[in-house]
Amino acid sequence: MTEAKRLWRGMKQALLVIDVQPSFDPPEWQVQGIARLASTMLSVATVERHDESVTPFWGQLGWKPAPDDDPLVRTDRLFVKHGYSPPVALIAYLKEEDVGRVLVCGIQADTCCLAAGFMLFDAGLYPTMLQWLTVGSSLDRSANLGAHLWRHHFGAESVIVNEQELPDG
Repeated sequence: MTEAKRLWRGMKQALLVIDVQPSFDPPEWQVQGIARLASTMLSVATVERHDESVTPFWGQLGWKPAPDDDPLVRTDRLFVKHGYSPPVALIAYLKEEDVGRVLVCGIQADTCCLAAGFMLFDAGLYPTMLQWLTVGSSLDRSANLGAHLWRHHFGAESVIVNEQELPDG
């Protein structure tokens, strides 16, 4: 057993679902797979809402998410975000719940999911990408680029490729 797996063995885990909402048109297999997993553990989700005064999506990128999108997966808690990173309140909630390892999946492995990973890491938590439940940006829908970046920034075992590798607990 690797050192990372020994460390994670006793940690409380939570699932973080990033931006699985109508504006991003997630594939149905992803929504169903995440919903199935979310029902088995503490789960939280982010939903991207547009507020140009907070994040200049329209002004800078010529695109914006809907102002009233709702998540497509039911979780224990929902956090609204404006921009790439999750809100600070999400980190506070995970810490209040005594979570150590955060299993991350959702939309844009190489941008929004990666931003969440950095925020979790900087907060002292252990981010782990669930590659089979994550899609990448338009640069790489397969999420392979995102998985490569996760391994580089968070360690060789920070990506779980398929459901069979999912840890217990």
